[in-house]
Amino acid sequence: MTSLNYKLFQRSLELIPGGVNSPVRAFKSVGGTPIFFKRGEGAYVWDVDNKSYIDYVGSWGPLILGHAHPAVIKNVQNKIKDGLTFGAPTEAEFEMAELLCKLVPSIEQVRLVSSGTEATMSAIRLARGYTGRNRIIKFEGCYHGHEDALLVKAGSGALTLGHPSSAGVSEEVSNGTVVLNYNDIEEAEKIFSKVGREIAAVIVEPIAGNMNLVAPRPKFLSALRELCTKYGSVLIFDEVMTGFRVGLDCAQGLYNIKPDLTTLGKVIGGGMPMAAFGGQREIMQFLAPVGPVYQAGTLSGNPIAVCAGLATLQMIQTPGFYKKLIDSTQKLIDGLSNIANKYKVPFSAQAIGGMFGLYFHRKIPSSYTEVTECDTESFNRFFHAMLEGGIYFAPSSFEAGFVSAAHSDIEISKTLQIAEKIFSTWEK
Repeated sequence: MTSLNYKLFQRSLELIPGGVNSPVRAFKSVGGTPIFFKRGEGAYVWDVDNKSYIDYVGSWGPLILGHAHPAVIKNVQNKIKDGLTFGAPTEAEFEMAELLCKLVPSIEQVRLVSSGTEATMSAIRLARGYTGRNRIIKFEGCYHGHEDALLVKAGSGALTLGHPSSAGVSEEVSNGTVVLNYNDIEEAEKIFSKVGREIAAVIVEPIAGNMNLVAPRPKFLSALRELCTKYGSVLIFDEVMTGFRVGLDCAQGLYNIKPDLTTLGKVIGGGMPMAAFGGQREIMQFLAPVGPVYQAGTLSGNPIAVCAGLATLQMIQTPGFYKKLIDSTQKLIDGLSNIANKYKVPFSAQAIGGMFGLYFHRKIPSSYTEVTECDTESFNRFFHAMLEGGIYFAPSSFEAGFVSAAHSDIEISKTLQIAEKIFSTWEK
């Protein structure tokens, strides 16, 4: 009997490029038919064939409370009666701005947008307008959205499809982007010594999550901070993924580094399309309508998205929230590591906050090059076996995973049981 997932995918291929609206959803990296989901609740999702899965993707990070959290749903239902959008200021926008400035000390002013790409694109433009410079630095394997200047050796979907750069990006645009190796302080110091006064901004994922989870080495982020301060460049932390996912004070609080600008997304929208960028008042005042750098959006600060985000940000401030989240994530990766070691499967894992990385390699990677040395065939085999067992991990070895507050010991234990069945039969 042909599954409804398969039938829907075949129909989608006729009308949607690749059958999906975001490339990594196509299962190109792991093979097979993408899953079409119809419902989510807590730590679980159900596909169109009514099969349930324990979900470790969480819509790629936003659902830190789990699917359909009652407080978020109630807030949205109450607000939606008043209308979907106004294209005009609302009180909720101010409440969100006030809360973000309170929770993230480096942010003195903030602007709301509708996607992470929009946030990073706008932050780059703002940095160029503020400094009067054109060059930017990014790091190989880091993904900052699909804006032209940032699709140079990008991570995430671009790596999954085997194309580290994108067609359609002109040489004129890409020439303004300098790509360095993540975690390489010496390389950053060398480029700054040569062209430091031409560099408008350094944009970095303080914890990389789009080439799998790669943590910053000691002093890497502080070195970037020092270089940007010395040469008058803007340090941008792309916390679209890490913001409120690794802790209440985000990655910048975790590592005690103060960026000039921060981009946020995912968690702050509570599952709705919303993002933001903010930072020093002096820099933010360069934005229109008070400054010369233009940025706008019809649906920016959408009241329904803001409502979902406010409900989520209120919940994560509950005492003990992050301790439970961190404990659950650590139990998952410790359990998987122990099982793999028991059956002599080359495997390693790490977690930071509610994010985790799985690597079919005995060494935890610290750069894009080291990530590519992991065994993708073993990951793909593991992914499909776990999927068959009702466990949904990201369909790419280049993606971080996510645990939510809805994942209890029951879900973690079931995940480990399925993994043990798989690894116990692993061909050596």
